[in-house]
Amino acid sequence: MSTPFPRGAAPTGQFPTVRMRRNRRAEWSRKLVSESRLSAADLIWPLFVLEGTKVRHPVASMPGVERLSIDLIVEAAREASDLGIPALALFPYTDPNLRSDDAREAFNPMNLVCRATRAIKATGLDIGIILDVALDPYTSHGHDGLVRDGVILNDETVAVLIKQSMVQVEAGADILAPSDMMDGRIGAIRAALEAAGHSDTQIMSYAAKYASAFYGPFRDAVGSSSTLKGDKRTYQMDPANSDEAMREVALDIAEGADMVMVKPGMPYLDIVRLVSETFKVPTFAYQVSGEYAMITGAAERGWLDADKTMMESLLAFKRAGAAGILTYFAPRAARKIAAEA
Repeated sequence: MSTPFPRGAAPTGQFPTVRMRRNRRAEWSRKLVSESRLSAADLIWPLFVLEGTKVRHPVASMPGVERLSIDLIVEAAREASDLGIPALALFPYTDPNLRSDDAREAFNPMNLVCRATRAIKATGLDIGIILDVALDPYTSHGHDGLVRDGVILNDETVAVLIKQSMVQVEAGADILAPSDMMDGRIGAIRAALEAAGHSDTQIMSYAAKYASAFYGPFRDAVGSSSTLKGDKRTYQMDPANSDEAMREVALDIAEGADMVMVKPGMPYLDIVRLVSETFKVPTFAYQVSGEYAMITGAAERGWLDADKTMMESLLAFKRAGAAGILTYFAPRAARKIAAEA
């Protein structure tokens, strides 16, 4: 067979002097030259809390995910700690009777996530607690903010988010994670934290949160899918936009966010990369409920290998520049990583 090169050595940088497959031949070599690594320390486990004792309620649209009563949330926290998962993100399934137009349960110091946080902190576990700052689990209309005549009220909502933040940090939250997408809420929450002496509380801003169709199963899990009236496009971002995401992130960092998040995750890896490379701040991605449901549902039907697809999807976030990933796969992935170590 003829060669494209003259007789003798091939030019430097061309085949056969360069054979890209050399580094891929052996498993040990592939590990040696791997550019991105995934560890349990990269994972944050989102958990859904509900009332009761020893209660588990499967989330039908998220196979393998359950709502857990506080005592079982504490058990999950112990499991996470044993697996090397550094933080949990807690979300409540609020009794419909406690939902209201003014979301008053959000700033009840004895609400579900506050009680769950105290219960975990009482164990002495060295694990971080991240609490969502948004009103959708508490409103009768399912929106992240207060509503008047069909309009989501920005400044009035921010005032309630401050009250919600205060009860959460006083319950022991380590990181507040505003996911509401109201303008100016990061600066307002940061100022309130400083004024109350909570200067060490971290803020992980959902800085680039898109109005996505991938959130459906999550809304089932927190009970807002049946209450949501309309959509969230007036405050969550247009999926068509990336420059706008950069403005959102820049504003939140300037207002005092310690970390930023892109949500959803995999359909927005380009945004994760842009944010990570541009701002050089810890950038997180949320592998949202729809992403989890797609992988799990396809695996249950034998269309995908569950573990291989899970690990590939999580590695993609690290390759894109994510400092960490919120994922419902967290305990399963952590066990897989430990088994392969």
